[in-house]
Amino acid sequence: MIDIADTSSGKTHRDENFPVASVLIAPQHRAPIMAFYDFVRAADDISDHPTLKAQEKLDLLERLDQALMDRGPEEPVAARLRDECRARKLDPQHARDLITAFMRDVTYLRYRDWDDLIYYCRYSAMPVGRFVCDVHGETPEKVWAANDALCAALQVINHLQDCGKDYRDLDRVYVTAQALDAHGASVDMLGEARAPAPLLAAIRDLNRRTRALLDQSRVFAELLNDSRLAMEVGAIQALAEKLVARLDVADPLSDNVHAGKLGFALAGTQGALGALTRRALRPLRRIAGSRQ
Repeated sequence: MIDIADTSSGKTHRDENFPVASVLIAPQHRAPIMAFYDFVRAADDISDHPTLKAQEKLDLLERLDQALMDRGPEEPVAARLRDECRARKLDPQHARDLITAFMRDVTYLRYRDWDDLIYYCRYSAMPVGRFVCDVHGETPEKVWAANDALCAALQVINHLQDCGKDYRDLDRVYVTAQALDAHGASVDMLGEARAPAPLLAAIRDLNRRTRALLDQSRVFAELLNDSRLAMEVGAIQALAEKLVARLDVADPLSDNVHAGKLGFALAGTQGALGALTRRALRPLRRIAGSRQ
């Protein structure tokens, strides 16, 4: 039997494009978030593994899911998350949704249109933010819509940044068939050293729709009760907007469209401080509004 630990890529939360449980998150909330991240990282490594066969990946993902629900052989990474969920009365369904997304990655390699892509994001991205909000005791009805928009945007940004690598290494294409067809592009263009004009136009098309998601998520930080989480969200929103602006002018096949460490830090700091400032000004805005 394959050992799940042996499928690890060695990546950690420090290797991600966006902050994961940064210093902005209060210490008492870090353990469940990191347990969730480690579980998701293990599942992601399985789905992206370069040598495992498709059925082997599906079997390992099913084993992780069953271990999380305490229905099969113990897996340490699943046990840690299960214990955290029980201790904090958190719903493990968010993590199970991610398993669904990674299983989809094994078997579903092309996306028809924007709705098809967002459906994938419903399982691959939105549950991450929902879990973090739940850890902080935020009200789902109040924050999930903005969370979902931001998380979906982050997922699509990652897809656009890595569109060439995903195609070459995994034969996965998240640039939708609809966007490709609309601009006369083809899937095999993703294998070229530089993106031809039709492919760039398709990428810009999806990037424009991603910017619209970020417009929807801009209120997210202000909806949160926890100030430190609001700063984290403000930082992530700012980083996402920076990357969308970069994707408007860069070629993800030949240019480095990932944020550099300095730019990452500056944009994140500005976003966090901006969110904190807006929260501080809320009482003044309420007073001004009541006087009108």
